[in-house]
Amino acid sequence: MLKAAIVLMLLATVASLFSGLVFLVKDDENSSRLLKALTVRVTLAALTIGLVAWGFISGQLVSHAPF
Repeated sequence: MLKAAIVLMLLATVASLFSGLVFLVKDDENSSRLLKALTVRVTLAALTIGLVAWGFISGQLVSHAPF
């Protein structure tokens, strides 16, 4: 369940990234939609990092790195 939530958050972040690109290319200079897309993207990224940290702390996510 946690892994699915992390994947959904990453997909939402990528969707926000592309919407920001569209707003950057298409909108006029007085539009605030690019700023809103950036705010959404930063918030989603922070929530994703929080979910990953919570997963490691709770033991639901484990690292199998050899180092």
